[in-house]
Amino acid sequence: MTEPFSFRLHNTDGGARRGEVVTPHGRVQTPAFMPVGTQGTVKGLKPEDVRDTGAEILLGNTYHLMLRPGAEQVAALGGLHRFMNWPAPILTDSGGFQVMSLSQLRKLDENGVTFRSHIDGAMVELTPERSVEIQSLLGSDIVMQFDECLKLPAPRDEMVRAMELSLRWAERSKAAFEKQGRLGAALFGIVQGGDDIPLRQRSARELAAIGFQGYAVGGLAVGEPQDIMLRTVEETTPALPADRPRYLMGVGTPEDILESVARGIDMFDCVMPTRNGRHGLAFTRFGPLNLKNARFADDETPLDLQSEHPAARTYSRAYLHHLVKAQEMLGAILLSTINLAYYQTLMRGIRAAIAAGRFEDFRRQTREDWRRGLPVR
Repeated sequence: MTEPFSFRLHNTDGGARRGEVVTPHGRVQTPAFMPVGTQGTVKGLKPEDVRDTGAEILLGNTYHLMLRPGAEQVAALGGLHRFMNWPAPILTDSGGFQVMSLSQLRKLDENGVTFRSHIDGAMVELTPERSVEIQSLLGSDIVMQFDECLKLPAPRDEMVRAMELSLRWAERSKAAFEKQGRLGAALFGIVQGGDDIPLRQRSARELAAIGFQGYAVGGLAVGEPQDIMLRTVEETTPALPADRPRYLMGVGTPEDILESVARGIDMFDCVMPTRNGRHGLAFTRFGPLNLKNARFADDETPLDLQSEHPAARTYSRAYLHHLVKAQEMLGAILLSTINLAYYQTLMRGIRAAIAAGRFEDFRRQTREDWRRGLPVR
């Protein structure tokens, strides 16, 4: 029997939180990192290989899946879990972030957004109600409200307008979600407000008053400096209910994750580990390695003999360098897998440190290891 959505907070250590999300398709230990399966796949990787890295939940993309193969088609084929052979939890974004990138191809008004498909040029309408419907057809465990995401920096009057519109869309998203009547699934609200702290806090308070099973901080990592992002997170999370999960959308680097956990964030997603892997960058315990660099051409040592993932212990840096330079697809596959495994190892270390009450020690040691760098020999 599947379990309905819930969140249990087990430990706190300063601002850091250790908990568990329960969904109809399984449990997720938090803080958690979600690999991005944009078009029903984590690019280049089999679902079982993604699971082997330690991932417990994936992110699916409403915008791309609604355009191809279509939400109704996925539903007819048994839903996204069955379609992509991923039996564990899935969170779907609302499509708002992708629509932001279509500023030259879209028309936005109170009702929603009309835009041209990047695939065939057809006109498509996306509203809060349609976004929720699509995510329900996909069978998402965690549905995101439809929102407007602005690139930063932005004029304050634009941030006010987008934040207030997102709040009205939040109410419509909740009404549509409740009308769907899906047992066990959850709907998250999304905090907007750009880099304006009072706007962020107002958005958080008003979303909490509407009432959601979880809350996301959206509209960050879209052009602002890291210190602005972290300050925004730090000033926003106290306005969110402590008994609900907090999700920082689209973030980010290992350092971003470590620092955001310290500020009360429970869930993350980002394309960075796989996108960087496809371009020859490996994430390791001692910082990133650019395997395009000629210094690795004769290096017979593996990336990390202490890694929990066999690929990082098995393949030499010289071989990975060769694959990257030769543009062999195996290089992208191996490095994407290694990077996802590193992110999951980082999350396990964070969770263990919070549970043991030593998160600050873990945070300090991890940052020192990154600064020290990985010895070549």
